[in-house]
Amino acid sequence: MAEPPQIDRFSEEQATFAVRGRDTPDLDAGVAAIRNVLKTLPVRPGVYRMLDAGGDVLYVGKARSLKNRVTNYTQVARLPKRLQRMVSLTRAMTIVTTASEAEALLLEAQLIKRFRPAFNVLLRDDKSFPFIFLNEDHAYPRISKHRGARKGKGIYFGPFASAGAVNRTLNALQKVFLLRSCSDSFMANRTRPCLLHQIRRCSAPCVDRIDAAGYAELVADAKDFLAGKSQSVQRKLGESMQAAAEKQDYELAAVYRDRLRALTYIQGQTGTAEGVKDVDVIALAEKAGQFSIQAFFIRGGQNWGHCAFFPKNTAGSTPKDVMGSFIVQFYEDMPLPPEILVDRLPTECDLIAEALSSRSTRKVVIRQPQRGALKRLVDQAARNAVEALDRNLAEGATQTRLLAELADIFELPEPPRRIEVYDNSHIQGSDAGGAMIVAGPEGFLKNSYRKFNIKDASITPGDDFGMMRHVLGRRFARLGKEGPDRKGSDWPDLVLIDGGKGQLSAAMDILAEQGIDDVTLVGVAKGPDRNAGREVFHLMDGRELTLPLNSPVLFYLQRLRDEAHRFAIGAHRAKRSKAISANPLDDVPGIGPTRKRALLMHFGTAKAVRSAALESLMAAPGISKAMAEVIYDHFHPRG
Repeated sequence: MAEPPQIDRFSEEQATFAVRGRDTPDLDAGVAAIRNVLKTLPVRPGVYRMLDAGGDVLYVGKARSLKNRVTNYTQVARLPKRLQRMVSLTRAMTIVTTASEAEALLLEAQLIKRFRPAFNVLLRDDKSFPFIFLNEDHAYPRISKHRGARKGKGIYFGPFASAGAVNRTLNALQKVFLLRSCSDSFMANRTRPCLLHQIRRCSAPCVDRIDAAGYAELVADAKDFLAGKSQSVQRKLGESMQAAAEKQDYELAAVYRDRLRALTYIQGQTGTAEGVKDVDVIALAEKAGQFSIQAFFIRGGQNWGHCAFFPKNTAGSTPKDVMGSFIVQFYEDMPLPPEILVDRLPTECDLIAEALSSRSTRKVVIRQPQRGALKRLVDQAARNAVEALDRNLAEGATQTRLLAELADIFELPEPPRRIEVYDNSHIQGSDAGGAMIVAGPEGFLKNSYRKFNIKDASITPGDDFGMMRHVLGRRFARLGKEGPDRKGSDWPDLVLIDGGKGQLSAAMDILAEQGIDDVTLVGVAKGPDRNAGREVFHLMDGRELTLPLNSPVLFYLQRLRDEAHRFAIGAHRAKRSKAISANPLDDVPGIGPTRKRALLMHFGTAKAVRSAALESLMAAPGISKAMAEVIYDHFHPRG
């Protein structure tokens, strides 16, 4: 499915004003702050933000009439307990006026994703979905997997539910349509076909094994297939195979046969949806106050996978409210299908459809099918939603038990909500770096992971204790500035240090220097012979603990330690690769890509530039006398 043109996001600077309230933390103060805002509110559409005393966003809401909607928050007796708590924390509001209620709905979704307020239903879809990208700015288009901003010139097919689904489809597409997957620079420098051509997965346009017209025909077939015209492509391949067989060109007939098999494989892997072209299917399940939403992506009649979502902050929300919040937030940065099938119509369904249509090239319809193939699709999504919710509840219960046992073992006052794990990585002191991973009741919080470059000249290369002091010093100094009252969600309940007594002592010294005495530190040493299962846990009071080899808590702690090690090693490798490929000319002030290219073309290597005389530098094309002196002085500092 082709990507619709990007719609410019609403610029809130054009229509924003704020009214600050008092800082007294009680219900009366919250109502007073809201009434103060009401004095200036217009009777027009817009979005409002409830702010606490620290300026953090508590809630984002939209309204057809701002004045009427915000007035409801002053009638405390009619509010549910959840909203009463929100009003009691409110000390200020920010108001954004819009031209229509549909525009307000879209802006609300943007702001919820940006601020992640504590009282809004949150989608928590931190990952982006992969697409298949066919570029159109080259004579021989390349087919590839793409994730992230869709800014390239070409056609995007998707979304796919997972990278695995894309990889399987791409692998089979290469067998069927023989399109290149290499980069433009790789293709431009080929003098003979690569291995992909030898195994019949590329038509080798790089060495003219196929002409532009023939390759264009393959591209057209690939577009037809991804757009849902698989039968015509299959018929065309079958006719070509038959024609080759009639000419007794059995080798060519075998090639077409293999391509037909690959095409059949794709259809079997992706599955097909009878009578459906481009739709998304969304169903919701609810149990024990928790929600699960299942989304199926169908493009060109092919099922490109499904994904489960577990919205947060849903207490007091109805299933229809959760469905509406999900749809608006999910499609805030996703390409829109012409039709969205749901197992229940969301609250303000018509308004949501109008808002989505305004950012699409075509009208978007949201409907609940009652019979036939479409109803069966929705029922299938609903069954998957129920099963996903059951699994999530079971995993959550297990995680809750683990954290409760962890609190008991390390004598914490309550199960930890945030666990931070630190590790360092270096090779004989070079390219040193630190890493922090974060875990909690919901598992690993990868958006909170952090890398630390260690460039402190006072640290002796290879000094693990010094590196740990450096990393923790930076981390907790920043925490102290951002939340001196230690009430923010970023303050850890438990800190695990990869190391023994020495690393733990270094960490304790840093926290003591900063006056922090209410964070529990534990050192995780690998034990005798560095065997997994023999870990020794060093506590702040000097005690050492070991856990039974079959202890679930031990396995959990090992997972945390291994994840920190994996992340630290990955960060170190990326830093080392960057250092290896770094060019000395990059550090010369005033040297950009053009001048760097000119110098390398003239001297051949960066090493030759570094050892060149001033007169030789002045002779290089595009290098003035002043710039030559800058380059020479950079590599030959005067002492």
